[in-house]
Amino acid sequence: MPERRPVHPAAAPLAALAAGAAGVVYLWGTNPHASGQPLPRCPFNWATGLLCPACGGTRMAYDLLHGDLAAAFHDNAALLVLGLPVAAYLGTRWLAEGLRGRRWEPRLGRGGIAAVLATAVAWTLARNLTG
Repeated sequence: MPERRPVHPAAAPLAALAAGAAGVVYLWGTNPHASGQPLPRCPFNWATGLLCPACGGTRMAYDLLHGDLAAAFHDNAALLVLGLPVAAYLGTRWLAEGLRGRRWEPRLGRGGIAAVLATAVAWTLARNLTG
C-alpha cells in the first residue's frame, strides 16, 4: 500500500478561497433579486416562511459585488456589519497560518458560542417581528 503524504496546512484554505472565487464569478452574472434564477431557496424560509439569520446573504453578496452598499445593508444588515468582518478575519488568519505551515483552528469557547447563538436568535426575532 502506498504511503500517504501529509497534506500541506494551506491546502484547505486555498481550496476554500478557490471555491469562493468560483462562487463570486457565478454570482456576478446571476441576479438573485430577479425571479427564476437558478439559486437555492433557504430551507428554513421554505419550511417556515420566516427569515433565518443568513436570509438575504446571497442578495447582499451580489449587491456588494456590484457596489451597492445601501442595498447590501437592506438585504442583511447583521451579516454585513458583523458576519462579513468576522468571516474575513477568520479566513485571512486561516490562510496566513496555513501558508506559514501551521494548522489553525479557531476556538470560540462556550461564551463565544453563546454570543454567536444569542446574536443569531436576536437578529432572527428582530427581522421577523418588525417585518
